[in-house]
Amino acid sequence: MTNVILTGFMGTGKSSVGRRLASELGLKFLDIDWVIEKEEGLAIAEIFDKYGEHHFRKLESDVIRRLASGGFGTGYVVSTGGGAVVNDANRKALKGWGVLICLKASADEILKRVGKKNDRPLLASGDRREAVERLMKERVAAYGDCDLTVVTDFKDVPEVVGIIKTFLKDKNIKK
Repeated sequence: MTNVILTGFMGTGKSSVGRRLASELGLKFLDIDWVIEKEEGLAIAEIFDKYGEHHFRKLESDVIRRLASGGFGTGYVVSTGGGAVVNDANRKALKGWGVLICLKASADEILKRVGKKNDRPLLASGDRREAVERLMKERVAAYGDCDLTVVTDFKDVPEVVGIIKTFLKDKNIKK
């Protein structure tokens, strides 16, 4: 099967859906943020605090470039960071490596799912709703360039996985 890449805003379910989808398709699951944390020896929030978003985006692009060039092999369901596909080169590389699927949720649902924890660097200061709405607006074109968009509001993980599996089957994307 071609690789399946999940993108979308924080809190849309990329990791939960990705793990379940990988299990059901018999593929490996890979979270790009996890790769960055492992390679850097720091949590994403620590990378943002210590080096800033620009440095994090550089690390993210490097992992995506290695992924798309076969550096990790094949047979994956991948979860990207929410801003990864805003970079045109990242989005193009991912689309060339697999099927790019965007998980989408409303601002209300995202705020409910991410809670009040400070582990989301882009929501760490200021009005969280304002930050979510601004970032969503900034990313709308990049997210719109995906092969499929699945709205995850009011859907559980198995339902979202089912929608993606139906899409892959309908598009004749085989294992």
